[in-house]
Amino acid sequence: MNLARFYFYFRRAFTILVVWVCLAVAIFLYDYFTLLTNHALPVDYDFQGAFIAYLLVALIAGFIGGVFTVNLMEYWLRKYKFWVALSFIIIAYSVVAVFIGAFGGLYLASLEHAMPMWDEKVFNDLPYFFTEAIFIKNYLIWLAIVVMTLIFLLVGEKFGPGVFPDYLIGRYFHPKKENRVFMFTDINDATTIAERLGEERYFHFLKDFFNYISPAITETKGEIYQYVGDEIVVTWKVKRIPFNKRPLRCYYRMLQLIEKKAPYFEAAYGTVPTFKTGFHYGPTMVGEVGYVKREIVFSGDVVNTAARIQAKCNELGLPILASEDFLIIVQPLPKKITHHLLGEHTLKGKINDVKLVTFRNEN
Repeated sequence: MNLARFYFYFRRAFTILVVWVCLAVAIFLYDYFTLLTNHALPVDYDFQGAFIAYLLVALIAGFIGGVFTVNLMEYWLRKYKFWVALSFIIIAYSVVAVFIGAFGGLYLASLEHAMPMWDEKVFNDLPYFFTEAIFIKNYLIWLAIVVMTLIFLLVGEKFGPGVFPDYLIGRYFHPKKENRVFMFTDINDATTIAERLGEERYFHFLKDFFNYISPAITETKGEIYQYVGDEIVVTWKVKRIPFNKRPLRCYYRMLQLIEKKAPYFEAAYGTVPTFKTGFHYGPTMVGEVGYVKREIVFSGDVVNTAARIQAKCNELGLPILASEDFLIIVQPLPKKITHHLLGEHTLKGKINDVKLVTFRNEN
């Protein structure tokens, strides 16, 4: 796993940890003040001990959930039918809940008896903890939280990295003008491959291709705009110079990922996919459209030009092309990546010629 991918999973795991701990504290305080308001707190109630126990359980649950459980459950949801994956999730969650609950129960029992957690008398009280209402209530509440976390992650992936939060806060409810990079990537000889493989195998071929290049997009913070047949359209907001190199890094990372999976594609489909890519940069309008099915849509000349640049790859016999506008914002280029000016070219549907450039990896 490279550094960018590690950072992606680390950031997600840390976010889940923080959110779950905050939820746990909120649930604890709600229960406490509810009991306090109704004068139902036991006389010997130890607020500090109970809070520390709840916090420790939340930290362990957040760590296990963020690092292991959520990633495993997400994998199940991708691999199996929903009801099968849900069954696995409930079983896995129950095992983890019993483990974490046991830790919290032992801690509380050790406080009650003023004995170490590993004392036999403390262990003897543990079975009763799992029959108490507080454990059953927390089991159900956290099952709902785990499922909601998974739904949030899956819906976020449906929209694409970085898009779902914008949708939730209504950033594009009213159209906005943004400077963006667009990358159009299309599989070479797709028609020939489709005819040879047949419809079903070709579908799996496309699915594998898109799955295997996806880490390059998430690592570079790209937003997947569209899948169109054998083509994928990705976009990036243009911010500061260090971030502007991400689209180019995405392209070369995609090449690495497909090269790594070449033996698999050769064995499964008898061919290794190659692709052509076009880049362009410029202002675009972005906003929500649709009534029955709402989507975030980009419009403007930059989108059409990026598509035309990619289509020019076949004519010029090059795997990657970009506009001069794109070249300007990615300067200085990543190490060992060089550019080569190709002069002005006529693009289909464009009145004015566009200056094109290609890139080479000197590694």
